[in-house]
Amino acid sequence: MQVAVNYANDYSDGRRGTDADRVGPMRLVGSGAAAPREVLVAALLSFAVAGVAGLVLAALSSWWLVAVGAVCIAAAWTYTGGPLPYGYRALGEVFVFVFFGLVAVVGTTFVQTRTLEGLAFAVSVPIGLLIVAILVVNNLRDLAGDAEVGKRTLAVLLGDRATRLLFAGLFVVAFAVIAAVGVTRPWALLGLLAAPLAVAPVRTVLSGGRGPALIGALQGAGLVTLATGVLLGAGLALS
Repeated sequence: MQVAVNYANDYSDGRRGTDADRVGPMRLVGSGAAAPREVLVAALLSFAVAGVAGLVLAALSSWWLVAVGAVCIAAAWTYTGGPLPYGYRALGEVFVFVFFGLVAVVGTTFVQTRTLEGLAFAVSVPIGLLIVAILVVNNLRDLAGDAEVGKRTLAVLLGDRATRLLFAGLFVVAFAVIAAVGVTRPWALLGLLAAPLAVAPVRTVLSGGRGPALIGALQGAGLVTLATGVLLGAGLALS
């Protein structure tokens, strides 16, 4: 699904001309490296593979997952595709939190335990917020270009300074929630060991970094998310 939404975004943004003066990593359609149709086919094939895997999970756990998967595919496509893409209306962060936090963590727990556990909802919050931080710094990097072509991301709506503060705040809240979970599950505090990794990207963003510097902050945010997921998962297993 992640691969599919990246191809879908590449296709839709490229067709709209959003990536014409992109600062970040190269996009296929925007750079002319691939034809729009080729990227669309790649997106559809990725959705198909995800759908098959989802059907297997549904057969082994609950057929309600088919409905969840259908909603996920719809959300992935309409992020930047369709007549009313919500990513162009400052709603990208909300949907990323829901699908990469709540749906991903609670859904993963459900297919293994067949239950909707309160703990799963709790730990989905820091994971969702950290992935939102990845999107926030990505949109901060593209703020000027997005504003120019009418792509109203949350960064465009909030402005440069507020977006930088939001980025830092997401890390603070994410690790605060992990600390709160640690009150009843002490081993979950292992997740806090990832916090020092957030210092570099937060410093870069708060110090006014732009362009290539924000690509480094984007990579740093991804590393924090990976480390937190591994450490928090290990802590919950030990609990």
